[in-house]
Amino acid sequence: MYKIESFLSARLFLAPQRVGDHIYFVSNLSGRLSLYVMRFGGSVPQPLLPPTIALQNPELIGGYPFYVFPKIGQIMVMIDRDGDENYQPMLIPIGGGFPEPALPELGNARAHCTECDIERNLAYFNVELNDQPLQKAYQADMATGAMTYLGESTYGIVPIGVNATHDKVALVESYTMGDDCLFLWEQGKEDLLLLCGIPIGTRAADQDVPLNAINATHFTERGLVFITALFEDTFGLGYLDLKAGGGMKRVTVTGAVHSGVGELVNLDDVVDNRYSLIYNIDGASWVYEGEFDEAALTMRLTHVIAGQGELAGGVLHGVDYEPISDSFSFSFSTATSPTQLYTVSGADRQTVTRHTDEAVLGIPAEVLAPGEDASFISHDGLRISARLYLPAPSLGFAGKRPLVYYIHGGPQSQERPDFSWFSMPLIQYLTLNGFAVFVPNVRGSTGYGLDYTKRIDKDWGGQDRLDHVHALKLLADHPRVDPSRAGVVGRSYGGYMTLIQAFQHPDLWKAAVDMFGPYDLFTFSERIPETWKPYFYMALGHPEKDRDLLTERSPRTYVDQLACPMLVIQGKNDPRVVERESHDVVEYLRSQGKEVDYLMFENEGHDVLKLENRVTCYNAITEHFKKHL
Repeated sequence: MYKIESFLSARLFLAPQRVGDHIYFVSNLSGRLSLYVMRFGGSVPQPLLPPTIALQNPELIGGYPFYVFPKIGQIMVMIDRDGDENYQPMLIPIGGGFPEPALPELGNARAHCTECDIERNLAYFNVELNDQPLQKAYQADMATGAMTYLGESTYGIVPIGVNATHDKVALVESYTMGDDCLFLWEQGKEDLLLLCGIPIGTRAADQDVPLNAINATHFTERGLVFITALFEDTFGLGYLDLKAGGGMKRVTVTGAVHSGVGELVNLDDVVDNRYSLIYNIDGASWVYEGEFDEAALTMRLTHVIAGQGELAGGVLHGVDYEPISDSFSFSFSTATSPTQLYTVSGADRQTVTRHTDEAVLGIPAEVLAPGEDASFISHDGLRISARLYLPAPSLGFAGKRPLVYYIHGGPQSQERPDFSWFSMPLIQYLTLNGFAVFVPNVRGSTGYGLDYTKRIDKDWGGQDRLDHVHALKLLADHPRVDPSRAGVVGRSYGGYMTLIQAFQHPDLWKAAVDMFGPYDLFTFSERIPETWKPYFYMALGHPEKDRDLLTERSPRTYVDQLACPMLVIQGKNDPRVVERESHDVVEYLRSQGKEVDYLMFENEGHDVLKLENRVTCYNAITEHFKKHL
């Protein structure tokens, strides 16, 4: 019998930054995420933080988890307390040590580092105040601690581009996904200059505002180049000439060799007119290097950095370019392979160096499940991307397999072939135990264009709920899946949808596992951080203006219909879905005599990261489904 420890023995290697002949990275080598360094080409990793300090998952931080400033001999590390997400920039010596506050002036706030300059020791932050719905933006000198105020907004204001002399900064104000305004901060000028978009305070009632989805902005000789959805629903490049004006213009991208459905997700400057572009195609990462012709407004892709050969069919994390070695560093994983650290270099970008050799312990590769395409047409004709993971034939399971239906979080997120994320070890472990696992990316998911992603706004538990119901009906025709023995599991928004499915469609499910899912949309909206409320009032619904909608879409409204056993999992320090939210549903269900177990981790937040907790969590989920399916 295989054990979950076999999967968790493969350590995570995330967010690498190469500095000279060393690579710095985040890993859980000690059983919890921390910061390490090793020599280029591989060596025994050296811990840089005390073992009592645990870092957060870089996927949740929203910016750099750390950044090395070699000229001042310091490393900035974003540290919270056991998952409470109150990130504070701390400094440690470049050789490691005990963290000291880098910017004490930030006070009671949550900081996200979005831009860094390794030569000038400068960092840029979006700062969320904890006591009011207000966000601010700053430039910070990490050598002196001096801070320069850039601007503020109720809706969030994020530095997303800086010019070479640091006297101009591009800032984006975001309302809901894709609805952005781009501003320019210029040293010596009192007010921000609006470059693109319509500020929400100036809009007429029911005004139609084109979604521009501006991000990844970079200063050029004359203007700005950036990602936008204004010209392509799946995102492309736009350009603003700051000297001549004339509005946003389209940048034509040529030279792509991938095929499939997906999006352009990142643009980063390399050196001079060279850039790296990252695409998410059918859930897999493609990275190109390209040359930007500002006069012709073209981006010509010249080299494939990742997406082919050894680096195909997986997901990249933290792509970092170092000019001295002219190399790219990143973490890469697939559905069946743990994260590995790579660098790609050479004039032709053909020199691929793998620095780690992580493997699943004692489990042959042939019994792991790569998954198969299971995309389907939903109830209203919309195509839904999905994958089905089945037990390998060599495991000997006969007949139709009981089904675990896995729902990702977000909701504006995507389940991808990514061993570094919580879901993939769980999916693999379930298949080893004889389950079929169905993983859909229903409407509202990212990865399939902005229109697809926006279909969840103001429709939580609406059409997306029906996508799941329809998928289960279609699975009845699959020769290896038994939907009459189906369980549902999800995290965060997936936990919300798990509750909705189990309560509103009790005839479909024989077991359910809710991981930190909102139970009552009114209490959820009240308990989230203050800076999140303006967004959720628009994207989810306002507690007063949309009272009927929130009542209809709250799992609490249907809780008495639960007919299957349920397991609820929660982190005590979760700031997104606070512990009380899960406690409330458990308390009520138990008062009604329902079968419900509660697994609460005292030292976790909106994730389960520490080794001992992950072992407990994965085993509890699997045993719950084995018992009831």
